Amino acid sequence: MLNNSQTSTRRQEFFLGARDTIPLIIGSIPFGIIFGAIAITAGLSVWAVLGLSLIVFAGSAQFVAAGLVGQGATVGLIVLTTFFVNLRHALYAASLGTYLRHLPQRWLIPLAFLLTDETYAAVIKRFQAAEQSEHRHWYFLGSALAMYTNWQICTVIGIVTGQKLAGVSDWGLEIAMVVTFIGIVVPLITTRAMFTCCVVAASVAVIAIDLPNQLGLIVASLAGISAGYAVELFSPQSTDKPKVT
Repeated sequence: MLNNSQTSTRRQEFFLGARDTIPLIIGSIPFGIIFGAIAITAGLSVWAVLGLSLIVFAGSAQFVAAGLVGQGATVGLIVLTTFFVNLRHALYAASLGTYLRHLPQRWLIPLAFLLTDETYAAVIKRFQAAEQSEHRHWYFLGSALAMYTNWQICTVIGIVTGQKLAGVSDWGLEIAMVVTFIGIVVPLITTRAMFTCCVVAASVAVIAIDLPNQLGLIVASLAGISAGYAVELFSPQSTDKPKVT
């Protein structure tokens, strides 16, 4: 990371973003591969799987959607479930909004599309750092494009292995998703509201694990968000952020 006496350039910020995201990229590689394999074995066409990664680009939602397709779920249920799975991105956006609101739409739209859990974890630390570079959005872009490129490559590998190797979806590679999310979430738990949200969501997810069509994810998400909001409401935390110049 640059020190306070340096003025970072666009190029420096871009490559810093990509570099700082490498550990999270490594953790997501098995996740991307198993998605491609599971989606193919669930009955999706190659173009449908590629389209999900290229156009949707939402790992956990894609994973859930592929599983629901394999279970024969309705389109409405798939859309509703993935909506709630991705609802956390609204919270990410609200958190980053203070730092990005000065940007024009030509920046905000692609950055919104490219936002992932891994990129958020890297970017929020950069934005909260003492060094106030006017080019920090290039850090965001570097991180996001590194993740996007990695995800497309891993999806293709997963498609190929899913077609060539029998039972690849049973290898247990999806554990990488759990490990990656733990690595992302734990360092960001800095307030009582965040801790409460995580504990409640995890507890409800375990209790509701037997609900059909992965509806437990929706119930756990709503419970965690509600609990965290309640704690935040009754014991407010300061939300002041450094001003972006």
